[in-house]
Amino acid sequence: MGSAATDPYRSSFRTSSQGLDYDLVPMRLWRKAKSLGTWDPAEIDFSKDASDWQSLADDERDLLLRLTSQFAGGEESVTLDLLPMLMLVGREGRVEEEMFLTSYLWEEAKHVEGFDRFLRTVVNATGSLEHYFTDAYRTIFYEELPRSMNALKTDSSPETVARAAVTYQMIVEGTLAETGYHAYYTVLEARDILPGMQTFIRNVQRDESRHVGYGVYLLSRLVAEHGPAVWDVIDERMGELIALAISNIQETLGGYDPVPFGISPDDFVEYGMGQFQKRFARIEKARSQSLDEVLYDGASSSADGNGARGSASTRSASLPS
Repeated sequence: MGSAATDPYRSSFRTSSQGLDYDLVPMRLWRKAKSLGTWDPAEIDFSKDASDWQSLADDERDLLLRLTSQFAGGEESVTLDLLPMLMLVGREGRVEEEMFLTSYLWEEAKHVEGFDRFLRTVVNATGSLEHYFTDAYRTIFYEELPRSMNALKTDSSPETVARAAVTYQMIVEGTLAETGYHAYYTVLEARDILPGMQTFIRNVQRDESRHVGYGVYLLSRLVAEHGPAVWDVIDERMGELIALAISNIQETLGGYDPVPFGISPDDFVEYGMGQFQKRFARIEKARSQSLDEVLYDGASSSADGNGARGSASTRSASLPS
């Protein structure tokens, strides 16, 4: 097990000695973050959403509140838990990755604000909403995510980094959140309701596509650098957590009979598994790639830095080439 560096001294700076590497995948993501990630949650108009909310049936409001409360808690969790990864790449001198991660953390904080604004101004939510959290949700966000991310404070081994990235980017963002966006689109677009939330979710998904793209890149880099030992950790961790992710989807929808809006739980389980399998296959490809191919050739092409939403069958985007 590797340990975090404790020496506070440095001998040089990248920008003074050799300059930034603008061709690295994280720098391409950084460029897109600067151009696409500057939206403001406070400027989203939720006024029509408030009247739409009152027109919904009780079970419809309950399902949307369940989904939104899980998103709100999840966004707060990933905001609180990201810093150890940012500190890790800083200790390793990966300034290009750290630059992108600064935008990443800022964007997660904006997502917290946006969901809170919706809950307070549209739903008029008061009191705790944590009764909407399933057992699987609590295991992921109260235990697995903070444990795996906080481990980076004292352990910088490739295996520990891989466990953290799988938990954060592949399961939380790449499987659970992507399935949640699909749920919002399925409901809101079909009924033509909550236009402010629709705008907000499109902005969030565009940000998160870059985040997942970085996670795929990071895991691909670790596989290309360290080989089978790290791949085995990724494979094992993915297997451990995908069952929890699917359980959360099932538990979230399982309390309704019928499920509001005509939703089929099986469709969402299938969608979540599809997101998981695409990212898994993308990372596995790195086993046969050189490190340079991962660093410079857009090897992590399973998440779109633009995050532009296409049709229902193409909403999962891919990293910029």
